[in-house]
Parts: sequence; C-alpha cells; structure tokens
Amino acid sequence: QVHLVESGGGLVQAGGSLRLSCTASGSIFSINTMGWYRQAPGKQRDLVAVITSGGTTNSADSVKGRFTISRDNAKNTVYLQMNSLKPEDTAVYYCYYYALREGYRSWGQGTQVTVSS
Repeated sequence: QVHLVESGGGLVQAGGSLRLSCTASGSIFSINTMGWYRQAPGKQRDLVAVITSGGTTNSADSVKGRFTISRDNAKNTVYLQMNSLKPEDTAVYYCYYYALREGYRSWGQGTQVTVSS
C-alpha cells in the first residue's frame, strides 16, 4: 500500500499564492504518476495537474500559466505551486498516486484551499 500525506492548504486572498506538498510512503513503485485533483462543493473531482516519475506533466486548461507541478523522486514528494489564485480555485485538493503497470492507485485525505475575493 501507498500512504499519501498532504500539507499546505489554507485561506488566501485572490491573487495570492499557496504551495501544496504531498509525500508518499509505503510500497512505492519506481514508475508512477503523482499529482493533484480537486473537488468543489457539489461538483465532481477534476484533474488539476499530474507528473510522471519521468517528469512528463499534464494539467487542466484552467490552471495553465498559474499552477506549476513538480516532484522530488528521492523524497517521493510532489508539489503544486499555485499562483494568481482565483475564488473559483476554492476546493478540497486531493493528492493522487498511480502505478500503471501494477494497476494501483491511492488518494490522500484532502486539503482545503479557500480563495477569498
């Protein structure tokens, strides 16, 4: 099993910045994808950004140019730098881990991000 621990959420004014971190522990497979999804009240959980262990990234159009995903493979940690935050970015952000070859995925417990106008 892979356990994910998130940190870095909070309350920020529109235009501000936050940095989320997520560290994986347990049976980590060397080839994996980690990243972030978010879920606003009453809405489905949507992709924010993901990054493979090889460094390939994918992100939602709504965050391109504002959010940057990165990772430190030695620390099994993924980061999400969020700049120019908007009220519509308000959601619970969930860390995600996926090992394609093993068909295994795991979710973090979620961290609240609230952007005030």
